[in-house]
Amino acid sequence: MNTVMEPDGLRTTPPVVPGEPHRPWAAVAALARFEARDLLRYIPVLVTLLVYVGYTLWTLLSEREGMNAFPALQDVDRGTQSAPLLLGIALLVCVNRGALRSRRHGTDRHFDVLVMEPWRRTVAHVLSVLPFAVLTALVVLGEFTWQALRPGAVGHGSVAELAVGPLYVLLCGALGVLIARLVPTVFAAPILVLGLFTAATFISAGTGGAEWSRWLSPVVGENSSKTLPSDLIGRPAAWHALYLIGLVLLLATAAVLAGGGRAWPVKAGLAGALALTATGAVAQSGGVSAELSAARERATLSPEKQQSCTRHGASTYCAFPEWTGRADTWAGVVDRVQSLAAGPAAEQRLLVRQRIDATYGYTSDSTITPATTPHQVTVGTRWGGNRVPEFAAAVASVLVAGDETKGGELCDGRMVTVMWLALGGAADPTADLRDVRLDDSLSGSAIVLTPTHPLSMSAGQTSVVVELLKRPRDEVTATVKKHWAELTAPGVTTAEAARVLGAEVPKEDDECGE
Repeated sequence: MNTVMEPDGLRTTPPVVPGEPHRPWAAVAALARFEARDLLRYIPVLVTLLVYVGYTLWTLLSEREGMNAFPALQDVDRGTQSAPLLLGIALLVCVNRGALRSRRHGTDRHFDVLVMEPWRRTVAHVLSVLPFAVLTALVVLGEFTWQALRPGAVGHGSVAELAVGPLYVLLCGALGVLIARLVPTVFAAPILVLGLFTAATFISAGTGGAEWSRWLSPVVGENSSKTLPSDLIGRPAAWHALYLIGLVLLLATAAVLAGGGRAWPVKAGLAGALALTATGAVAQSGGVSAELSAARERATLSPEKQQSCTRHGASTYCAFPEWTGRADTWAGVVDRVQSLAAGPAAEQRLLVRQRIDATYGYTSDSTITPATTPHQVTVGTRWGGNRVPEFAAAVASVLVAGDETKGGELCDGRMVTVMWLALGGAADPTADLRDVRLDDSLSGSAIVLTPTHPLSMSAGQTSVVVELLKRPRDEVTATVKKHWAELTAPGVTTAEAARVLGAEVPKEDDECGE
């Protein structure tokens, strides 16, 4: 301590330590690290973080079969956005509570004697969420990379779509700090969460789900099971990412301003963030362009203009650019079905064409109209799981009836032959029969799904097919090939088909009349 003589007496001043410059931002970084570690002490944050990481790992390790084994990356990127939702909400509440710690403990007045200004402490609280956003980004990147390396992966992902999860986490953290500075009570954050969900529901209902209001939400999902080519999706992902970045900066700078930061860089940053948010919000609400609508219509009505075709064996396979590598897989199913057939069907040249209904993007799940072109079979953009027996049923119906339209009208004994061709060569034909039927049953009448309009099985046809699938495959195959002309003749009844195949004649009649 130094003693200085002044006119009004002696004054003691603290010693000056040479070589110790004032570094306020180093102190901010140290406080941010402390607050980030402290957030892990909150049970909601720790639990939701473990659930998020654990659930992601579990889904990746368990998705080895079915449609999940053949991911489309333009769907995978959107799939990473919903899992961080609970983590973001937990961070919002707990960051808010951490920012109010000094107020709860009555230590606010002690901060007046510290070197760090209150607004810098606000900055530290905002930065404390950054490690969680980085961790979210690593999980998102790992999930996408895992899916992209799968042998059956197709398509292209979007960096802007992948950025939504980490940006959402930052957004929740910044909002929690802002609420702490504006409404310094721990009850404000939970009430805000409920209020936001309620407001979002009312806004969506009040605007009729309009495009501009839908994209104001941080995470925008699609209530659709279809997969579209990447260039036909039409989601304003880049503008939405810009909107979220602006919103994060807007809330963060507003929190610093409310925490006492009155310097001109803070005010300029607030104005810039507001402009960024407004730009993204306006740009993302533009809707579908005329060019995109025209491209979707061409892909729906004239897919051959955008597709490339390859030859495998006797058949030709045409697909959109992102799916051309899947022709070998489709050819394997076609070869399997044709190996059970006889007569002209065993040598028939098929045209397998990928078809979609992209007219209204993801907002419509309408069924694809069956093709009237002879010997053309439709295949969709999704593959694996139920899609395999559905495609096999479509191939079999075309081999028996001649085209998809006539195949959809089959209701006589030829359905027994169709279902044997579709399922007889499968690794687990009984399971595939369940999967391809709408009600997942092995008895009674049912709808049989295909990539286009469904087929129909009567109860009698079902009983005959189930019996055939339980018998030795070679035995049934030989009988089908020997009596191919009889089994594929128009008007053949189910009872006649059962007698030819040596199966029990069903008591139920065919349902063609219905």
